[in-house]
Amino acid sequence: MTTQDHMNNRYGSLAALVYDLDKPVGRIFGREIDFYRERLADCRGRILEPGVGNGRLLVPLLEAGLPIEGFDASEEMLERCRAYCRTRGLSPRLERMRFQDFAYDHAFDAIIVPFGSFQLIGDFGEALAVLRRFHDHLAPGGCLIVDLDPVSDFFGNSLRVRSWQTGDGDLITLQAQQVEVDHIAQRKVSHLRYERWRDTRLIETQLELFTLRWWGMREFELALKASGFGDIVISGSHEHGRAPNREDWMITFEGRRE
Repeated sequence: MTTQDHMNNRYGSLAALVYDLDKPVGRIFGREIDFYRERLADCRGRILEPGVGNGRLLVPLLEAGLPIEGFDASEEMLERCRAYCRTRGLSPRLERMRFQDFAYDHAFDAIIVPFGSFQLIGDFGEALAVLRRFHDHLAPGGCLIVDLDPVSDFFGNSLRVRSWQTGDGDLITLQAQQVEVDHIAQRKVSHLRYERWRDTRLIETQLELFTLRWWGMREFELALKASGFGDIVISGSHEHGRAPNREDWMITFEGRRE
């Protein structure tokens, strides 16, 4: 693994802290929690969330009584997820694994990939292989639900600066600089520079590469079909069955293992 590979979509300690400050468990940006509770209400078997992050969705679903477990490539994100679970008396199975090579010895009734996490897989071939791996880990008739950001989200400001204050008074800043847009590979790469300031002094800084791949709506539908999924439903902004339009902030795909 090269240095750049190690830096790519790493979600190290400062990135995990920023994610937690910006998207803590319990903060709802839309109706995603209600949507997933409704879509998974009939599941009696196990549910898997790849790329579980800090548990912003997993924890509410566990509290709703759903038998969900998850994995993530970032140990720092998993630590935050475990901490949220401990404070609520929850003990789900959480493991450190990657999209590309996760493996379980049991099948799932449902696999969910919310919040555009699937777009962290920057290579088309790898993405198809992951979809097939999802298919192989579902029980017959099992359901896959994937959220994707609309393509319009990928073409905005090339430089963004944001800041947060921690509970102990430190200032965390994030400078996101777009460094590459590959229209052939449908991939965008950014440099994310995290800094932690205390009493006007810089005490910690980290640099990560952040790679995202965008998908056309029909392209992803075809990818699902090629991976063995049927009964595909495409929905806009977590309104199940409503066809997406250009105003939607999220596009959700649902398919079943036939």
